[in-house]
Amino acid sequence: MSTPSSTLNRPHPLLADWALTDGLAWIHIFKAALAAFLALWIAMRLDLPQPRTAMTTVFVVMQPQSGMVLAKSFYRFCGTLVGLVVMLALISLFSQQPVLFLSATALWVGICTAGAARNRNFRSYGFVLSGYTAALIGIPAAQHADAAFLTAMTRVAEVSLGILCSGAISALVFPRHAGEQVRATVRKRFTAFVEYVSKALGGGIERSQIESINAAFVADVVGLEAARSVAVFEDPDTRMRSGRVARLNGEFMSASTRFHALHQLMNRLRVNGAAATVDALEPYFREVAPLLSAAGGPVEKAADAVHAAAQLDTFKAALPKRIRATRCALDPASDLLEFDTAAELLYRFVDDLHAYTLTYASLAVPTHEREDRITRYVPKTSLLAAGVSGLRAFVVILVLSGFWIMSAWPSGGTAVLDAAAVIALASSSPRPTQMAFQMAGGTALAAVAGMIVVFALYPHIDGFLLLSAVLLPFLMLGVFISTRPGMMGVGVGYCIFFCFLAGPDNVIQYDPSAFINDAIALVVSMLVCSMAFAVLLPTDAPWLRRLLTRELRRQVVTASKSSLTGLAMRFESGARDLLSQIDALAAGREDLQREALRWMFAVLEVGHAVIDLRTELSRSDTGTDTGTTARASRASIKQALHQVARLFDHPTPRRFHAALSATTLAIDDLRAQLDTVHEPREERRRLQRMSSHLHFIRTALLDPQSPLGQLSQQEPPQKGAPHAA
Repeated sequence: MSTPSSTLNRPHPLLADWALTDGLAWIHIFKAALAAFLALWIAMRLDLPQPRTAMTTVFVVMQPQSGMVLAKSFYRFCGTLVGLVVMLALISLFSQQPVLFLSATALWVGICTAGAARNRNFRSYGFVLSGYTAALIGIPAAQHADAAFLTAMTRVAEVSLGILCSGAISALVFPRHAGEQVRATVRKRFTAFVEYVSKALGGGIERSQIESINAAFVADVVGLEAARSVAVFEDPDTRMRSGRVARLNGEFMSASTRFHALHQLMNRLRVNGAAATVDALEPYFREVAPLLSAAGGPVEKAADAVHAAAQLDTFKAALPKRIRATRCALDPASDLLEFDTAAELLYRFVDDLHAYTLTYASLAVPTHEREDRITRYVPKTSLLAAGVSGLRAFVVILVLSGFWIMSAWPSGGTAVLDAAAVIALASSSPRPTQMAFQMAGGTALAAVAGMIVVFALYPHIDGFLLLSAVLLPFLMLGVFISTRPGMMGVGVGYCIFFCFLAGPDNVIQYDPSAFINDAIALVVSMLVCSMAFAVLLPTDAPWLRRLLTRELRRQVVTASKSSLTGLAMRFESGARDLLSQIDALAAGREDLQREALRWMFAVLEVGHAVIDLRTELSRSDTGTDTGTTARASRASIKQALHQVARLFDHPTPRRFHAALSATTLAIDDLRAQLDTVHEPREERRRLQRMSSHLHFIRTALLDPQSPLGQLSQQEPPQKGAPHAA
């Protein structure tokens, strides 16, 4: 029984939970306010013309984690410099021709928006700022071209000051590091994968669980790459391990894909009644899970993985000889191709798992040789979707610019430059229409709060301390809203445009009509952006989801035709990145998400086999293989790869049966070569491996759980025989 003193010494569970949730949010709120006031104070002391620009920059770049702030600040600074150079060039060329100047600005913003949609994480933010800075600096400066350079330099100084203050406060005051998130994700994922492998090999897991686990793994892969890309900005220790974390991500993708392929193949063998093959291989499966343990318990920390890697190495070294002995003991009447295919997948899975465990173990030390060979995550974005985003931004800026010129609205320039920022920022959001609309709501709230501050409170205060006390609750309100689930757009719109409208300058202008005009311009420009997202090829329409699904299928085409150098990583990361985008678009639609996940499984299984097959072919091309039979089998293999790529490019019953026929023909050619030609032992093993890859592709095509399975039930059109040729 606990004593009262021991009870008092333990933190209350509710208090501990608050400290890890809302407590962290309030720390972020106070840090953002502190950084904003620091930037405002320094800007005023330096007598910069618009200190509110520095304060606005703080709320643009401030994030809960230090690495995120530094990464966002870095890309903002780079984007600002690029936008500055471009806009000075446009002003020098078109400052006396408003139509040409605004058209060139709209074109530049469209290009930058397309770049933002094409890229990922904070790199996209650099493109956003390249376009937004050009509009922010250029539109006001073009109206006074003689002072354009000085105006541009002061804007860059104000933005740079906001960036420096954000980075300093984030790194020095109660810092939260993205590196901690990376380490926690790596550890949690390794443990979860080991548990998944153990349960699946033991047959204690349902398909629905497999789908949910693999969907979580996809989110982990994309999230880990995002966290790693910002953690490198934090400290040297994280940078020294960054390459290994990237490599770990790639090896995890390969191991998880290989294991899923092996698990699916064993299920197909059970369904098809291949009991001899299943019984012969299951003892090996039961041996894998105990290898992933240390001191009788599951591996969790990187240091504990050293022993597991050594056990896997020993198991892997002995596996080929043991497999050959098992194969010799099989009944000659059984289908050895089934056994060879499963055994090859088992060996490749163990090899990938060993590499994954070795890299995980290497994270226990600051430097390691596995840091030298880095495999980078390569995101995949549809070029057409990015082009649509750029075209939409171009049209919006052009329409608002035309309205400004025709109406001579004093705040028309504000509407144009605000639209340039919002259209680019929202384009990278999964729900751009909702994001722009929320920002409009936040800006309207900021306009009301700003009127109270500027016209009711400012005339009665004197001194920076009193100014800070007046602004503090209004700024904290905006940051607090941005931390609430589903309210990010409202909070961002409020924080940024409250500073834009009501942020103090060294010389404050009390002009109610200008204030109201600017507020109306901001809200109207955001509503126009929201309407553009909803009307001009809307991103939540089925067309984009279908486009991304086709891009996902075309990863098999990439696996069939692209250069083999670095192809496995490009293929793996591209497929998962596309699935994460489809999931975001299909949020709340479990049927659509499940369909996309099934396509990813089919793409990964077949694509991996295609890459393995092409790798074996490339070894053959550089070897001593010159026989006429070998050349004939190589031709049929390449034809099978071509037909499989055509099938995934555009699935139809005719293409399905053509791919199936071509694959069967290639298998028959290889088996005939094995039966009639006495090749060296290593060459025979290579041919067996190629047969295994082709047979796996064939079984994957015929899998009734695959999205391609329904095509097998349909007869192709009767326009000629669906021959492989």
